Amino acid sequence: MRGQNILRTLFFVVFFSVGAAALSISILCDELLLYYQNKRLLTKEQESLRRLEALDNDYDVLLEQLERDPNFVERIAPATLGAEPADGNAIYPRASAEELAAAREVLGRSDKQVREVKIPGWILRCSKEPHQILLFLAGAFLILISFIFFGPTTADDKGFRQ
Repeated sequence: MRGQNILRTLFFVVFFSVGAAALSISILCDELLLYYQNKRLLTKEQESLRRLEALDNDYDVLLEQLERDPNFVERIAPATLGAEPADGNAIYPRASAEELAAAREVLGRSDKQVREVKIPGWILRCSKEPHQILLFLAGAFLILISFIFFGPTTADDKGFRQ
């Protein structure tokens, strides 16, 4: 009799736990989907903020160098603006439009390869309404089965189960 009670308790715990988990997932599935979408947006915004901070730091360094050295503008103007160098002996790199486009494409690809937050497939599947309803009903059914078949038993004075 004791082994049978342990087995009933074990079945009750398993069926009730699975049913409660299915019921909870079906109710919270939309919230989980929203959570992962917000997490994806947050990651993109943090990366954008990081790039803006790096750009701000670069401009601060340039402004600081400009304040320290007034000739700095004359030295970087040929490289950045494509103007003729003031010093005839200086060599500045010349980049074609195709090379610059290729460099931008590579930089754009590296920005897109930022940690992308993936939405788990099971959340996408359970967020569809028919699956969500079936999951809810299955969870409720498992909880009912656990209480009806594996719940506590009481016996009246004749030994019959009520």
